Amino acid sequence: MLVKERMSSPVIFVGPDMPIMECLKLMQDKSIRRTPVLDKHGKLIGIVSDKDLLNAAPSDATTLSVWEMNYLIGQVKVKDVMTGKVLTVTEDTPIEEAAYAMAQNKIGGMPVMRDGQVIGLITETDLFKIFLELMGAREEGIRVTALVPDKRGELSALTHAVSEAGGSFVAFGQFAGDSPDNKLVTFKVAGLAEAVVLEKIQPHVLQVIDVRSCC
Repeated sequence: MLVKERMSSPVIFVGPDMPIMECLKLMQDKSIRRTPVLDKHGKLIGIVSDKDLLNAAPSDATTLSVWEMNYLIGQVKVKDVMTGKVLTVTEDTPIEEAAYAMAQNKIGGMPVMRDGQVIGLITETDLFKIFLELMGAREEGIRVTALVPDKRGELSALTHAVSEAGGSFVAFGQFAGDSPDNKLVTFKVAGLAEAVVLEKIQPHVLQVIDVRSCC
């Protein structure tokens, strides 16, 4: 899966001279948490989040009058609070690379570029939606979490046993186990009762950690 398949597009963007309260209202109206900042030529020069805007507002402890606060806030522009050094990705970047970059840099979103132009935005919300799909969160079935040996052919044997019994995999995820010798798997199976799923997988797992009927 590539970024272009899951990015938000077209992009809502703002200019550097927009007052921060106007920008905040725009973001609230459009239900977005961050937006690219483009100059008059359409070049990306920054990114601003709702947190940047809210942090720029005066605290409740201020001694300024309402008129003084409104005046001062009106002088603050997007360019004064935006992040100028922006991490970006291209539309053909694998989605896991984008997720890794966001996690490593502790950011919630990145503009998607093509030929120097912003064509989309990939955010943590987009990644959460992908995770829900991967785990079959909206699908009915028997959800199992188990430890399996980290050996060639073990996963094939497990999935074959379930399929042979008439089960259909709705989702399957593999994660690091509690030692180098095993893997943690979480999967959801439709078409079989919980007792049957457990019976079929027992010969192929080290430990069943959790099993439940979902949705």
